[in-house]
Amino acid sequence: MSRSVRIYIGLTLLIALSVLFLFSVIHTAAGAPRAPSRTASAGHRLAQAWCQTCHAVEPQMTGLFDEAPSFQAIADRRGTTMLSLKVFWRTSHQNMPNLVISPDQADALANYILSLRDREN
Repeated sequence: MSRSVRIYIGLTLLIALSVLFLFSVIHTAAGAPRAPSRTASAGHRLAQAWCQTCHAVEPQMTGLFDEAPSFQAIADRRGTTMLSLKVFWRTSHQNMPNLVISPDQADALANYILSLRDREN
């Protein structure tokens, strides 16, 4: 077999392997699940860690805390939306610590609060 034929076969195999690798990367990215930190369950864990010292974060705890509204009460407010919650967290409030949270964490907390709308007390 001549040298040029071997080079041609080698390049052909390299291109074929590169194409297969590219397709596997694209397939994996397209089928990747949603980032776990954006789910309501991740938001629930964040709320338990960060918020429950002042807020009732569990639906069954509604009414136990006098100073801060429960997450259920926040969820049941007419104007509560994903956007309104994110804006609230980006704004300073006198009786609340200034939160520095990532966009994924904000999504997760908002998803948890909004998920409480679907629950019965």
